[in-house]
Amino acid sequence: GELPSKLGTTGAVAVKLAGIQNQTGSPSRMTRVLTGIKTSGTPHLGNYVGAVRPAIAASHAPDVESFYFLADLHSLVNVQDASRVQRSTLEIAATWLAAGLQPDKVWFYRQSDIPEISELNWFLTCVAGKGVLNRAHAYKASVDRNRADGEDDDSGISAGLFMYPVLMSADILLFNANKVPVGRDQVQHIEMARDFAQRFNHLFGGEYFVLPEAAIEDNVATLPGLDGRKMSKSYDNTIPLFAPRAEMKKLIASIVTDSRAPGEAKQVEGSHVFQLYQAFASADETAQMQLAFAEGIGWGDAKQKLFERIDAEVAPMREHYEALMAKPAEIEAILRDGAQRLRAKYATPFLAELRHAVGLRDLSYKPAMESAAGSKAALPLFKQYRDTDNRFYFKLMDGEGRLLVQSNGFDSPKDAGQLIAVLKRGERADAIETPEINVLVPVDDVLAALAQLREAEA
Repeated sequence: GELPSKLGTTGAVAVKLAGIQNQTGSPSRMTRVLTGIKTSGTPHLGNYVGAVRPAIAASHAPDVESFYFLADLHSLVNVQDASRVQRSTLEIAATWLAAGLQPDKVWFYRQSDIPEISELNWFLTCVAGKGVLNRAHAYKASVDRNRADGEDDDSGISAGLFMYPVLMSADILLFNANKVPVGRDQVQHIEMARDFAQRFNHLFGGEYFVLPEAAIEDNVATLPGLDGRKMSKSYDNTIPLFAPRAEMKKLIASIVTDSRAPGEAKQVEGSHVFQLYQAFASADETAQMQLAFAEGIGWGDAKQKLFERIDAEVAPMREHYEALMAKPAEIEAILRDGAQRLRAKYATPFLAELRHAVGLRDLSYKPAMESAAGSKAALPLFKQYRDTDNRFYFKLMDGEGRLLVQSNGFDSPKDAGQLIAVLKRGERADAIETPEINVLVPVDDVLAALAQLREAEA
């Protein structure tokens, strides 16, 4: 789910307080839900259960604004086969549409058709901490493999892989998504997006980004593949969502099981067959299958029941999918239209606001200057806030929004407030030389700002 828009210079706070406009123009309070799938292979059951199905279901809620995108830029990290990227993009777009997505009621677009994503990616790159990126699961796993093989830590690791979480953050934050459906292995990326958003907000003195939250379906967040590992194109252990009926039955029959014979009770915990069945079955059907496991159902019979349950849901969509795949020009037109409307309504205006925030401005712009009517320039301002570590911070901004002083964390807002009071009274440089704060500009600039505050409050 993605994004608020920063219309003009109102920002996310105004959006949240005043509500946003849905695509038909009616005001409402909406939750933005953003979902994307990387275009690096054929859609499989894991994609459908973990992303497509729950996102489309959520899009029917009256208070949800849904964003669906084809993550073709992300695919370039590990796919250098142009034909595969193109084919996968077509297959995934057709999958969304066959599964019930209505492009006139949601935002449906291709990532590379929104150039503002790439520009925001750079803005976030400039505030993202390298130490945070060093801890990304995918990067750490690659480093660990290199060490196990006796290679250099970064051997074979591209900058694209290392920076992947930043691009994902740009996908989310450009539209200020409130909820992002992800598997548990992706939760860290949402946490990183929150971190980068907070850093940007603090550095540039505004509530530009809302902090997204991960939305997980606990029972189906990650489906097992044929070999029991996470169903993933990279493991080549997937069951294609729209495989022909006979092929799907054959693939399900090849799922790895234990050696328990018919008549022997079987454990549902850790059973790949049961996990897949549960992802497609109702609560009553799941309970019946659990009973069958306890009574010793044979693996062949269990796999047959699994096939029948999956096919009952997938078969009605398969015919629609095949018809869509025969008309790629129509899918292309749908994607381009979605991107054009989305850019006009959200991406382009918001990116213009962010460009202004970071200083990429019209050179004739005069911030905080006295107007012809003689109005006074904005005063310096202390801002207090509570961060994700549950500690309390403050910063001092001058009238132009420049960050002068950034505090370290305090255990209570009272402690932070007491130091602010001390700073306001200080008239000499030694009054601000304290380990609790970081002075980011010449000390004279800070003293001048504090003097302005004292004069205004006198």
